[in-house]
Amino acid sequence: MTHTLPPFRRKLVAAVLVLVSPTLALAQAPAPQPSAPKTQQAASGQAGNLQPATREAQSLASLAPLVESVKSAVVNVDVQARPEVPEGMEDNPLFDRFFGGNGRGRGRGDREQIRQGAGSGFIIDPKGLVLTNNHVIEDAVTITIRLDDGRSFTGEVVGRDPLTDVAVVKVKEKVDQLPSVKLGDSDAVRVGDWVLAIGNPFGLASSVSVGILSARAREIGASVYDDFLQTDAAINPGNSGGPLFNMKGEVVGINTAIVGGGTGIGFSVPSNLIKALLPQLEKEGSVTRGWLGVGIQPLTRELGQALKLPVSEGAILTQINPGSPAAKAGLKADDVVVAVDGKPVRSDSELTRTVALKKPNSVTTLSLYRDGKKQDVKVTMGTRPDLEGLTKKKPEAADEQDSSRRVGVSLQDLDARTASQAGFTERAGALITDIVPGSPADRAQLAPGMLVVEANRKPIASAKELAAAIRAAPKGSTLLLRVAGPGGGRLLRALTVP
Repeated sequence: MTHTLPPFRRKLVAAVLVLVSPTLALAQAPAPQPSAPKTQQAASGQAGNLQPATREAQSLASLAPLVESVKSAVVNVDVQARPEVPEGMEDNPLFDRFFGGNGRGRGRGDREQIRQGAGSGFIIDPKGLVLTNNHVIEDAVTITIRLDDGRSFTGEVVGRDPLTDVAVVKVKEKVDQLPSVKLGDSDAVRVGDWVLAIGNPFGLASSVSVGILSARAREIGASVYDDFLQTDAAINPGNSGGPLFNMKGEVVGINTAIVGGGTGIGFSVPSNLIKALLPQLEKEGSVTRGWLGVGIQPLTRELGQALKLPVSEGAILTQINPGSPAAKAGLKADDVVVAVDGKPVRSDSELTRTVALKKPNSVTTLSLYRDGKKQDVKVTMGTRPDLEGLTKKKPEAADEQDSSRRVGVSLQDLDARTASQAGFTERAGALITDIVPGSPADRAQLAPGMLVVEANRKPIASAKELAAAIRAAPKGSTLLLRVAGPGGGRLLRALTVP
């Protein structure tokens, strides 16, 4: 059974172990030559005679020149990170039980802990631009970039994308002419081609390993955008974020994930995906993706026959969200998409990845089959909502935090994108994002995902307004809250203010 770590909240690591035997020779041993006369053999002397195994070993091509040309650009990424404490949990003894401490429920300042971590990365610009994994630098307080030559620099995050586990870090000091490597074409690497990895497993800097590309486009459940290169890698902690090279010395992937409990199976983010995200990460610090607003499933041979289609690969549209870009373009349920802007679509996941790389508001042509007939439909792309809730929320003001902690609830404003994605008919209110177990909010049967629209029969349009109502409530009083759920249903809740 394949085990994977949860997406981007647990640590993923990758490495490649050197396993080269004579049967994997990169150059064949020379063909046997006719036997020399005994007198000639004697003239060669005993010291010049080689055992057959020695001659075979000498025929192996060395990767030393390749390693020497790229290893100086591979870096250690040392991180001190602060574990994120959910709002309202600062004084909860249960936090200490699961995350350390003496269980007495100290305040954030008394209990703040720093996590030490180490990963790998590689320099792609001589001025100090480094690529690594998002999970390596996530929640970082300090980042130290250590080069193979012993130099160390302070790093800061330029941009990161949790959904692909890619992050860009830059050296804060003014530097120039740092050793660097370039991103290659991951689509050109074939299954069976040699690949080489350099990283820092267990803190062993500049460890080199070699293997082959084992498979392409692997989906391991890390995110909806899985498109990993698989290598025959033995995985070790510390290689996360390290480069996977082709034999030209170009980076074709970032070593990222493993199969838990197994060996010889590692996964890398392909370089072509990284190149597509890099401009946004450098400029905006995050990635904005295209969005259709549809439900999909893969087209199988059997479904293709049932739908009377001449194809057996593609993505079936199972649902069209009202008001979505797909609905505005006239797409219909049971449409089968087979290409996007002329690029073939072979599965539902491939459609998801292809659409995500489109720019919002760009016009895209979908080739599809409807009722057995092929046609092209133009769609103006929307902006994908933050369905996973990965975007960092703006910190609440101090009074809002105090009010929220008072009753054990975390709040945020309802934005139009979240309202549309979640199916709320309301467009304003205080959205509950977290509840502290055993708190007054928990006892009032409030739950994450509820939208507070009234407090004591007065409209609530934002998290700030609800926080103010909680702050103004006398000790021991009860707030009558009206909450809405997706679809428009409303309920009353009685919140006792301590």
